[in-house]
Amino acid sequence: MGEVTKTFGRVRAVDRLSFAVARGTITGLLGRNGAGKTTTLRMINGIFLPDAGVIELLGAKDAAAVRDRVGYLPEERGLYRKMRVLDQLLFLAEIKGQRPAVARARAEAWLKRFDLWDKRAAKLEELSKGNQQKVQLIGALLHDPEVVILDEPMSGLDPVNVVLVRTILKELKAEGRTILLSTHMMVEAEKLVDEIVLIHEGRAVLAGDLEQVRASFGSNTVHLAFEGDGAFLSALPGVAAAR
Repeated sequence: MGEVTKTFGRVRAVDRLSFAVARGTITGLLGRNGAGKTTTLRMINGIFLPDAGVIELLGAKDAAAVRDRVGYLPEERGLYRKMRVLDQLLFLAEIKGQRPAVARARAEAWLKRFDLWDKRAAKLEELSKGNQQKVQLIGALLHDPEVVILDEPMSGLDPVNVVLVRTILKELKAEGRTILLSTHMMVEAEKLVDEIVLIHEGRAVLAGDLEQVRASFGSNTVHLAFEGDGAFLSALPGVAAAR
């Protein structure tokens, strides 16, 4: 995406944001709540249209053209609460154009992998928040997508399932999938991602290979962004540079 901007009323949620995601990598979109992560992911998926800038997904400028090749986990629950788990997954697979027999086999395999097989006949509203999140994750992966876009995928998961999801995402990467995920948890991102894009108030303030970023900023380094004339900062003790 290049120089992408999105405004809601007087609020500029995304401000001239540019970054690229390399194929076969896991990229983390980091930032506090309200930084613009969800809006960015929704624009990539074609849910919102940018006010300015260009977005390409799998070489297409129209997300609808490649929608069946993309798996998307929204931050909010997008499931039918009265529907049974297996029926829900088969319905989602049908929307993505999957053949019924293939969809059923994949749904059964994923339910077993996520330890949800015994919940297959339960209604979504009967599940815990963590189990609902796992069902929604399966829905994003069920059609075997090339690109996986996940908005806060670890939300609601206990530590055991966080490790499970992390393992699955690494396996998908090893298979050549491209993964873009958002999180406000830097500690979790460090265990998973190859590249990071740190955004603040809709702008990218740091981007690059995780290991290179770690090498550039030592454990005792603090980077501050200052609005206005910051020349006086150079005279403060411990300040290496101000520009």
